[in-house]
Amino acid sequence: MYRTRAIPIILVALTLLTWSLTSVAELQTVTIGGEIRVRGYYWQNSFNGGVATGLALPQVRWPAAWLDGRPIGDIIGGQNAMSYWDWDSRGPDYKLVAERTELSVRADFTDDVAAVISLDSFDFWGEDFRSNYITGADARAATADDVEFYQAYIEVDQLFGNPLRLRVGRQEITLGSGWLVGNGSARAEFTGTSFDGVRLTYICDPLTVDAFWTKLAERSPVEEDGDVDMYGVYASYVAPNEVLWVDNFELDAYWLLVRDGRAIEDVNGTFFQEWLEEVVGIDDYGPTYLHTVGLRAAGTLWNFDGEAEFAYQFGDANQVGTLFKRFAYGDDDADYSNWAMNLELGYTFDDVTWQPRLHAGLGYFGGEDNRYLYFWEWINPFKAPEASVSFNRLFSNKVYSYMIDEMAQLSNFYTINGGIELNPTEKVELNLAAAYFHVIEEFNHPIFVDIGRLRIPLAPGLPWLTRTADSDLGWEASLSAKYAYSSDLSFEVGWSHFFVDDGLAVGNYNDYNGLLYTGGTDDDDADYFYAETKVCF
Repeated sequence: MYRTRAIPIILVALTLLTWSLTSVAELQTVTIGGEIRVRGYYWQNSFNGGVATGLALPQVRWPAAWLDGRPIGDIIGGQNAMSYWDWDSRGPDYKLVAERTELSVRADFTDDVAAVISLDSFDFWGEDFRSNYITGADARAATADDVEFYQAYIEVDQLFGNPLRLRVGRQEITLGSGWLVGNGSARAEFTGTSFDGVRLTYICDPLTVDAFWTKLAERSPVEEDGDVDMYGVYASYVAPNEVLWVDNFELDAYWLLVRDGRAIEDVNGTFFQEWLEEVVGIDDYGPTYLHTVGLRAAGTLWNFDGEAEFAYQFGDANQVGTLFKRFAYGDDDADYSNWAMNLELGYTFDDVTWQPRLHAGLGYFGGEDNRYLYFWEWINPFKAPEASVSFNRLFSNKVYSYMIDEMAQLSNFYTINGGIELNPTEKVELNLAAAYFHVIEEFNHPIFVDIGRLRIPLAPGLPWLTRTADSDLGWEASLSAKYAYSSDLSFEVGWSHFFVDDGLAVGNYNDYNGLLYTGGTDDDDADYFYAETKVCF
C-alpha cells in the first residue's frame, strides 16, 4: 500500500507531532500512502424507501398495541417491532454511490520510533455539492462530518531493548482474520474502524502476544464511572515448520472484554419509589461486562486450506436487558451466554486450467428469543420480563451476505455456504457462490391472515395468541468478477440474488446482533448489484 520516499517535512501536522516527541530521535524517512475507493450500490426489493439522501428508514411491522405486555426489546422501536426491510417490489429501491478517501503519513525516526497519521473521509456522492442548478447560487459544502483523523499514533519498536512494540493513540486493530475485531473494510459501507487506546505487542517468533486497552466512549464529567472500554489479550503461534503435515499452521487464543459503565435506570422516582424498588429487587442494574474467549486455527494440507474459529461469550448484559421492558421495568438479570463459530475449507486444483478453488463454510451465532408470553404470564402483572440476548459480533469484518448481513451484525442464525473461485488470467478473478440462512430461535408473531398484500391481525388485543415464525430465511446466489489493472488499481463488479423465504418475509429478530426485526411486507426475491474501483498508493 505504501511506497517509501525520503522527502522534507511538508505537513504541518507531522511537524507538530515531531516537535512534541520527547525522544532525541532524528527523522529518517517519511512514507506517504493512501487509498481511494468508490463503490456504487443498488439493492432491489430489499430496503424500505428513505429520505432525500437515499438512506433506508425503519418502519413499524408490528405496533406495540398488538404486542401488549411482551418484552420486545427492539433497539429502535422499543415495544414496536421495526424493520429496515420490506422484501417488496412496490416501493423505491435503495441505490447510491459511496467514496472513501484515505491519506496516510508515516515518519520513521532513529531509535525505532515512528509516528503515523491517517486522514480519511467517507461520503455519498451528492452530499457536498456546492451549487444549486436551478438558481445558480453557490454555497459552502456541508463538511462537518467529512475529514477525520482515522489513525494518529506513536509507535516504539524494540521497547527498552526488548522484543516489544508499543502503539499509543488512534489505530486500527485487526485480530486474526478479523472475524470479531477488524477494520470494517469488508462491510458494504466501508467507513473503517479505528480505536483510541494503547497496544503492547510481544514479538518473539513464532509467538506474538497482543495486550490492549481502548476507549470506546468517554462520559466524564457527566458520569464518574460511565465510560465504555474494551480490553483484550490475543496470543498467536505461527509454527515455523510442519505440524502433523500441516503447513502454515497458526493457532490463536484470546480474551476480550467490553465494559460499559453507563448508568441505567428504568424509573427515576421519589425516595419512596427508589426504596421500594430496592426492597422488591427491581431496577437494579450494574455495568455491562461482555467477555469473549476464543480459539482459532488455520493452515494448509496438500491442496487444502482451512480455518476454524470458536468463541464463547459470557457476562452481565445489562445494556441489553434494559431494552426488554414489560410495563416500566426491564430485565436487570440479563446475561451473555452464547457460542459462535466460523469454519472454512478450500481445495485448489493447481494443475488445472484457471486453477479452480472449491470452498465451503459454516457460520453459527447463537441467539435466543424470549419475546413471547403464555396466557397466565400475560395476565400476571408481576411477571418479570426476560431479555433475548444473542451473540454480539463486536467489530466484525466478516460479511456473510451483502443482502442481510451487509454491516456484519447479523446474529441468532447459522449459514452454510460454498462456491468456486476461478482465475482465467493472472489479472482476473471470478467467484460463484451460494449460501443458505437459518434462524436459531424464531420470533412468535401475532396471528394474521393475508388478504392480497395486506396482513390482517386476527387477535390484536390478545398478544398471547401467536404463531412461530418460519426458521428458513432463504437462499442467496452470488457472482463477482475482479480485474487487477495493475498492482495498485483494481475494478470489481458483483451481483447477488436472494430467494426470500418466510423467515424473512414475516420476520425474525436477527439484525443488530439480534435486536432488530428483519420482517417485510411481502416475499419478493431481492437483488444486489455493485461496481467498485480502488486505487492504493
